[in-house]
Amino acid sequence: MTSSNDASVRAATPYRATGTLKGRTLLMSGGSRGIGLAIALRAARDGANIVLLAKTGEPHPKLEGTVHTAAARLEAAGGRALALVGDVRNDGDVAAAVAAAVEHFGGIDAVINNASAIDLSRTDAVDMKRYDLMQDINVRGTFLLSKLALPALRRSAQRRSAPGNPTPGNPGHAHILTLSPPLNLDPKWAGMHLAYTMAKYGMSLTTLGLAEELKDDGVLVNSLWPCTLIDTAAIRNMPGGDRIVRSARGPEIMADAAHAVLSGGAGAAGPLSGNFYTDEQVLRAAGVDDFRPYSLGAPEEQLVPDIFL
Repeated sequence: MTSSNDASVRAATPYRATGTLKGRTLLMSGGSRGIGLAIALRAARDGANIVLLAKTGEPHPKLEGTVHTAAARLEAAGGRALALVGDVRNDGDVAAAVAAAVEHFGGIDAVINNASAIDLSRTDAVDMKRYDLMQDINVRGTFLLSKLALPALRRSAQRRSAPGNPTPGNPGHAHILTLSPPLNLDPKWAGMHLAYTMAKYGMSLTTLGLAEELKDDGVLVNSLWPCTLIDTAAIRNMPGGDRIVRSARGPEIMADAAHAVLSGGAGAAGPLSGNFYTDEQVLRAAGVDDFRPYSLGAPEEQLVPDIFL
């Protein structure tokens, strides 16, 4: 299972990029820690502009990092950052984030739907406030951020495909990348945690629908999901979490995979749009054949598989 909560970000991975995100503007929901921050840091090392919309304006009592500390790390890594305190559930906050990205950096080249809430309770045990939270953040938040960014993304696609304006990595394309799983209709997943499955699949349906809706607009739409458990502070804070994450991979694998998708290095993994990529699938297409450097130490055969696969 994945979360947008924090994890340590380590260096030295086997991924060798063929494209770059230099000068491109990414708008991300969440991203103050964990997988989202790792993806943003990888983009920042290219010299990307990153706009973070997150609720964590003040330190969390159990989780390290705020949107402001994340932005400082992005700039230290070589990128340009804009930290916005806001809630993806709030229409005004999302509209303001889109407007701020356009005003501050001149446009939006990619949207990353990273914000997500998780509750694996079974139906009779799930609190309806938690149900509503997952629907509001996961489904509605993904739909809303994608929807409001569409005019800017279309302008990005038009600008990048204009004659005499060659750009590295997916020339002519803007992108929406959502951290959500393949639409696996095996009843096992709905039966294990129906409320969460509905919320995550709602995110994936947004990918499916927008990829079709935008297929002639130069805006690519894809989802990305890890094959294994990813080390996050949220998991470490669970009972037995320090033991659990020893059978996980670090968030760098998702950061490298997202970079490959956004910079054009995932083309060999399938069509450009409408994919439900896994991190391994993308990185194999980018030339990675040894995933051991991403592990926290457990042998590959002992890593905990992620759900929905």
